[in-house]
Amino acid sequence: MTDRDRWEISDEGSEPDESTPEEQEDWWRFVRRIQENLQTRRQHGEYHRLVQELRLDGERFQRYFRLDRAQFDELLTRVGPRITRLETNWRSPISAAERLQFVSDAYLATGDSYRSIAYSYRVGITTVGYIIPEVATAIWECLVSEFMPVPKKEDWMTIAEEFRQHWNFPNCLGSIDGKHVNIQAPSKSGSLYLNYKGTYSIVLLAVVDARYRFRVVDVGAYGRRSDGGTLASSKFGKALQNGRLDLPEDRLLPEAEHLGCQRHVFVADEAFPLQRHLTRPFPGPTSPEGTGYSITDSPAPG
Repeated sequence: MTDRDRWEISDEGSEPDESTPEEQEDWWRFVRRIQENLQTRRQHGEYHRLVQELRLDGERFQRYFRLDRAQFDELLTRVGPRITRLETNWRSPISAAERLQFVSDAYLATGDSYRSIAYSYRVGITTVGYIIPEVATAIWECLVSEFMPVPKKEDWMTIAEEFRQHWNFPNCLGSIDGKHVNIQAPSKSGSLYLNYKGTYSIVLLAVVDARYRFRVVDVGAYGRRSDGGTLASSKFGKALQNGRLDLPEDRLLPEAEHLGCQRHVFVADEAFPLQRHLTRPFPGPTSPEGTGYSITDSPAPG
């Protein structure tokens, strides 16, 4: 058995309930290979060697993993209970710390492929493919309510004030745009992910505030959809259309009180539709009034 074969073995298997003697022999051969893999991981795997070495030097740890030791330990404290697995007579599970290392460091910080992580950490590729989505979901669920909560009316009012101060744009609640993230086309997906640039992608739709901080994100729309179509099908877009975002009441514009109270809006580019709470620059050749509006609108982050 080659090293390549060894590292591509999944170490998350279970014995079939009913099997022939030949299948049972194959099963035990498979178990022995897993045990060899486990022993090699503890001797030569990146987590048990390089990571432990880097923990002795805080600066090198932070430079390599883009998290300092205190941040990693805090993150582990939060998500550890969700990703810890019980030790059984059949296997010794991969620890929560090592699982988190796959995702927060090897995958997110360096962008390594599943295959590269599997070789470095001496685990099966299918194991990596199982752990990364699981741990990424746990990180999101543990942190989203604290670091990206759904804005409330008071939050929207604070954002609007920051837009007025920093960008001279009163009554603005955020800047909306979409970003195509290139992917390999999933099997049998046809043209669902084929975008207008001729590549395959999923769409990241985001709302940022006056200081470029993400306040709302929606990830995963098909690449073939336009920005406007992505917004319309997203939870945020539906809530915006149906008036369920707890937006502030209409307010007077500074030095334009004679116009009466005006609605709060999100600003977007020409790819998005014009709605009551969604505005955009005038497209194409414009009148002097439209030119003035577009100049005012253009500095907003997006």
